[in-house]
Amino acid sequence: MKIGGNGRAKILTSAELNRLFERGLVTPRDKLLFAIAYYCACRISEALALTTYDLASGTVTLRKSTTKGKVATRTLPMHPKLNRYLEIYSPPPGLLFPGRNGDKILTRASADLILKSACKRVRIRGASTHSFRRTALTNMSNANVPIRVIQQISGHQSLTALQRYLDVNPEQVASAIALLA
Repeated sequence: MKIGGNGRAKILTSAELNRLFERGLVTPRDKLLFAIAYYCACRISEALALTTYDLASGTVTLRKSTTKGKVATRTLPMHPKLNRYLEIYSPPPGLLFPGRNGDKILTRASADLILKSACKRVRIRGASTHSFRRTALTNMSNANVPIRVIQQISGHQSLTALQRYLDVNPEQVASAIALLA
């Protein structure tokens, strides 16, 4: 868990995600921003850089120029819940998350403040904007999605880098040990 900017981003539980989306995040814009971070398992900077043109025909396109390694463009199918958040927000053509003046994107610092306020509202400690990416990737792993598929979604260049994102909980360890004859 991340505390004071140190440590790994917290893995959010289903109950925490529900509280954030139902009561913590208050505007349609904020709900869409963090829904993209979760349902696309992307970095907050990748979500902030999206334009309305990147969300078309039931897909989300994370352009190569906005990804951390600038190695490849990722096109992902749009989750139905994400599509609903998009319909509710209904932004005008152009930047999906414009900043104060409308000509530049909302900053990462602003997104961080939005999330901190939301977490405070619903009493969640240790979450960061990166929690949505870690939570999504860990949830996929726990659902037995093949690691190569998760790698394709996340855009990690190596399995080693991806595996640092995946959380292992004590129940999983106990279940694995119980399988031994």
